[in-house]
Amino acid sequence: MLMDADESQLVLVDFQTRLKPAMLQADAVWANAARLASLAQALQVPIWGTEQNPSRLGEMPPELRGRCRKVLAKMQFSAVEEGLGEWLQPEPAQAPRGNARSLPRHLQKPPANAQERKTIVLAGCEAHICLMQTALDLLEDEFEVWVVTDACSSRTERNRDAAYDRLAGAGAELVTAEMVAFEWVRSAEHPDFKLLQSLFK
Repeated sequence: MLMDADESQLVLVDFQTRLKPAMLQADAVWANAARLASLAQALQVPIWGTEQNPSRLGEMPPELRGRCRKVLAKMQFSAVEEGLGEWLQPEPAQAPRGNARSLPRHLQKPPANAQERKTIVLAGCEAHICLMQTALDLLEDEFEVWVVTDACSSRTERNRDAAYDRLAGAGAELVTAEMVAFEWVRSAEHPDFKLLQSLFK
């Protein structure tokens, strides 16, 4: 099964300034997250961010934060516990105004809800804490979860890899940033293929 950009949402978990110095391969991880965010924005894939205790750990860098529709400040390790799951649901359609007799027949039915986007692409820190707990809760809420392994980090390799083992066992798909990008775009004829090339090649 390939990812579809029209069914995807990107969640950037805790890419915060004061966490970065302690993370493994931080520069490469942050760069891959920025590449994904740039492509997601071009493809109109919704982007959401989280910040763990931002008064202590700082905010996301502007190049990531500025691409997010919303950024969730949280104290719980799982962002789902603080309301992320509600953000990922489609907005309910507004019923037409006026009484039934004053409206044309085609407007008397409530409109269909916005398209569901059940594919959640996750990148972030720390892989074995906030990212993993968020991912497990999203799986429990019946989202499809794709974890971008080269856009995630922890303080130690053992913790990061243990998170990947547990997530794979729970049903998350483990992918790389390039895998996501090429699956979203699908073809060298796609209008954003040159953007993809400039970001990843």
